[in-house]
Amino acid sequence: MQNSQSSSKRFLDIIVELQSLIREQGIQYGDKLPSERHLAEKLQVSRTAVREALRSMELLGLIETKRGEGTFLSDFKKHQLVEVLSMFIMQQSRSVQDVVETRMIHERAAITAVTEKLELRMLPVWKGMQSKLAEEDACFLREDLVRETIIATENRLSLKIWFLLNQYSGVSYDIAITEKEEIAIVSELLDEMMAGHTKQAIACYEQWIDRVEGERREIE
Repeated sequence: MQNSQSSSKRFLDIIVELQSLIREQGIQYGDKLPSERHLAEKLQVSRTAVREALRSMELLGLIETKRGEGTFLSDFKKHQLVEVLSMFIMQQSRSVQDVVETRMIHERAAITAVTEKLELRMLPVWKGMQSKLAEEDACFLREDLVRETIIATENRLSLKIWFLLNQYSGVSYDIAITEKEEIAIVSELLDEMMAGHTKQAIACYEQWIDRVEGERREIE
């Protein structure tokens, strides 16, 4: 677990270093960025790490990859939401914790929306999740639970914002739910959602997310 969290923190460092490199080299909107190999050597990290960092920068709208041509700096000012979020993440000293708290607001809102609407509570996806949790060899990621809950609300803006926040909050969502205690909590969360018990569902979520976030806080 510590390795996963350390990797997340290093990942954020690479994003910041790439931003600094862009400023230092005077790269303007529309200019081509150095190759992955060059960036890896310059930043003294693996090409895989650089590739993942570039992918997230592309998701934020900071860069654009053109097949067969390379990667270019985007005019992200065309996307005001992305501009505000990306600059906040890059520049604020307390940004990670603020991002975490904002991400959780979207997650709670999605759970509440599902529990309060019968048609959403009756979606087959919830029972499908419980079936996966019961299978020994099933790979059910933490991210799957939250993502599908937000998708169920059909709030595309919330999903987009959550996805961006998730990339930078440092939470270990890309981990399969395999431990018995966590399986029990998530299973109960799904039960309460399907039953329409908003207060109880949120309580289960709080218990689960405190466990997940605790893993991140341990190494900070």
